[in-house]
Amino acid sequence: MKKLFIILAILGIQLALAQQIFAQGESDTAATSEEVTDTSANAEEEVMEEEEEEAAAAPVAEPEKPVEEQVRGHQLIKKYFIQGGPEFMGIVLVCLILGLAFCIERIISLNLATTNTKKLLASVENEVKAGNIDGAKEICKSNRSPIASIFYQGLDRVDEGIDIVEKSIVSYGSVQMGLLERGLVWIALFIALAPMLGFMGTVIGMIEAFDSIEAAGDISPSLVAGGIKVALLTTVFGLIVAIILQIFYNYIVSKVDGIVNDMEDASISFVDILVKNNAVSKK
Repeated sequence: MKKLFIILAILGIQLALAQQIFAQGESDTAATSEEVTDTSANAEEEVMEEEEEEAAAAPVAEPEKPVEEQVRGHQLIKKYFIQGGPEFMGIVLVCLILGLAFCIERIISLNLATTNTKKLLASVENEVKAGNIDGAKEICKSNRSPIASIFYQGLDRVDEGIDIVEKSIVSYGSVQMGLLERGLVWIALFIALAPMLGFMGTVIGMIEAFDSIEAAGDISPSLVAGGIKVALLTTVFGLIVAIILQIFYNYIVSKVDGIVNDMEDASISFVDILVKNNAVSKK
C-alpha cells in the first residue's frame, strides 16, 4: 500500500513538472511569435519609409516639349536677314554685291596681267641682239601684261636717246600702275559703307524700341527685345560684309604690289639690255 502511495506521489510530481514545462514552452512560443510579428512589422515600415524617401528624392520628369525644327546654313542667314528688316539689310546686301563684283573684276584682270617676266626679257633681248627692234615690238604687242606695254614704249623711242627712253618707261609705268589699282577706291568705299549702314540701322532700331517703351508706358522684356534684336542684326550683317570685302581688298593690293615690283625690276633690266647692245641712239 505504501508503495502504491509512493508511486502515485511520484506520478503526481512528474505530471506537475510536465504541466509547468508545457506552460513555460507555450509562454516562450507566444513571446517568440510576438517578437517575430514585431520584427516583420518594423521591417515593413522601414521598407515603406525607404520607398517614400526614394520617391521623394527621384527627379520629377518634365513633360516632353515639342522638338523645334533646327534651321542652319543659308536658311539661318535668310531668317535673320528677313528679321533685320528690308531697308538697311537690302542696302547692305547691295554693298556686298557691288563690292564682290569689283573684286572679281580686279582679280581676273590682275591674273591676266601677270606674266613670266624672265621669259619676256629673254625674248626681247634676243631680238635686240639681232638688231630687230620691230621684232621686239611685235613680241611686246602680243603680250597683254603691263610690263610688255612698258617695254613697247621704250622700244618705240630708242631713236630719241636713253634719257627719253627712261622717262618714257617711268611715265608709262605710272599709267600702268594706275590701271592696276583701278576699282580699289570703290571696294574701299563699300568696306567703309557697309558697317556704317549697319550702325545706322542699329541706332534707328534702338529709337524704335524706346518709342515702343514710351507708347506702352512699361519696360517689358518682350517689348524691348524685338527692337534691339533687329538693331543688332543690321550691325552684324554690315560687319560681315566689311570683313568679306576687306579680305578680297588685301589680296588685290598684295597682287598689285607684286606686279609693280616686277615692273620696276624688269624696267631696269630692259634699259641695261638696250645699253649693252647699243640699241639706243646716242643723242
